[in-house]
Amino acid sequence: MNAHDLLWGMTPAHLPADAPTWAVEAIGAGQPVVVRRAIAEPGYVAVGVRGRLREQRLAAQMPVSAVQRRVTPEALRGVVSPRDLPALRALAALRPMLAQETWGVTGSAGFELASGVEALHEQSDLDLILRTPEPLARGDAEDLLAILETAECPVDLQLQTPFGAVALREWASGSRRVLLKTASGAHLVLDPWQALA
Repeated sequence: MNAHDLLWGMTPAHLPADAPTWAVEAIGAGQPVVVRRAIAEPGYVAVGVRGRLREQRLAAQMPVSAVQRRVTPEALRGVVSPRDLPALRALAALRPMLAQETWGVTGSAGFELASGVEALHEQSDLDLILRTPEPLARGDAEDLLAILETAECPVDLQLQTPFGAVALREWASGSRRVLLKTASGAHLVLDPWQALA
């Protein structure tokens, strides 16, 4: 299981004893949880529970044995929503431009497309992930960013390298060091495609 995968099967009994009411309600309603970048105990996966409000986020652990269904960001590329919102229109416009890439939908859009729970609103960004097993040249990153900036809402694309994730915007900016998000935390690195020393 990878960061941003959505998992079904968690129950309120799996939540911490002090979990807020909204989290118990979300899990009780059968909503999925999202895999987080964090180190979990053996036999568990680090997940995040999301509520209706942006600030309603809870870090938890889910037993791997409880997972009944898993949906990856890539599986959501072709899912079409009946709702008409900027993030969904942006997704529709970007689909053909990303057709040659290995990419997927994450964040609120991914959650809504996978679960049917309305998580997007008029001001929502579109969160995407691009699998980049091989290094992406900075010039190519700039070209991709220019395409994303034609979208009608802000698009936050993460480049998933074999060692973690880096924001496309940051990699395209030419910064010497960039922030690589890993299970052990965030690290400033020169090359996100190199293993951390």
